[in-house]
Amino acid sequence: MAATRSAHTVWTGSLREGEGEVALDSSGIGQYPVSWPARTDEAANGRTSPEELIAAAHSSCFSMALSGALARAGNPPTKLVTQADVTFQPGSGITGIRLTVEGSVPGMDEAAFVKAAEDAKVNCPVSQALTGTTITLSATLA
Repeated sequence: MAATRSAHTVWTGSLREGEGEVALDSSGIGQYPVSWPARTDEAANGRTSPEELIAAAHSSCFSMALSGALARAGNPPTKLVTQADVTFQPGSGITGIRLTVEGSVPGMDEAAFVKAAEDAKVNCPVSQALTGTTITLSATLA
């Protein structure tokens, strides 16, 4: 069954001086301030950015893909901790995504875990949506 999820943003002002608010409509779990400085400054100062939202989507999607693959292979994880770091360069756009995952998977060796993580990186729907962006992965067992 297909599902559609929605969000919307209200933006006021110019790109650099303006600000907006993104609302997660489907879940209704919140509205979050967004701004250009949150994309480019080292500190986000309580505001989010498209890149942070992509990082959230990618880390959660990858975790689900890896968890499902491990379970289907007979090694369900007890815990996966995934971080996604999305790099944005003004004028160039998103220049790369680094996924880092640490897993607790009873009965699995490091090589098998790394292979499963690499497969999940390729098969995760968010990774597939981001085709054309360099995505790197570091995977280790806890």
